[in-house]
Amino acid sequence: MKKIFLFLLISFLFTACGEECYNAPQPVVFEFVNSNDENLITNGTLTLYNIQDENNTSLQLTKTDDDKVILEKVGAYNGTKNYTFFSNVKVFDFSIQSSEFKGGCDGYQINKLTFTGINIDVTDENGYYKIVLE
Repeated sequence: MKKIFLFLLISFLFTACGEECYNAPQPVVFEFVNSNDENLITNGTLTLYNIQDENNTSLQLTKTDDDKVILEKVGAYNGTKNYTFFSNVKVFDFSIQSSEFKGGCDGYQINKLTFTGINIDVTDENGYYKIVLE
């Protein structure tokens, strides 16, 4: 009986101390286009852009080789946060609603993006958001 208890205790310790894992939220990617579907970064129209959170802190942005913009480190929270996109073309607001990831690992997932602003046309293109700015 003592050996069985010791075996179960050691087995529990090894399974309880397994590797920790973390699921970061999927990246948020924007492509800014005009009504003719021309990328505004590629054609030189969109030259200055910045995104700030509700605390007026600028987000880290990465421009891809195909002139899309990746928002870095967003969505790692429970709840909704508000953001503002500033540019030489247009200003608009959006919010990101996130929640804890329900799976084998800790982490967060982005549940919903909501865009607000005058004349903002946004399409979810399976992996990125195409935003028409004019």
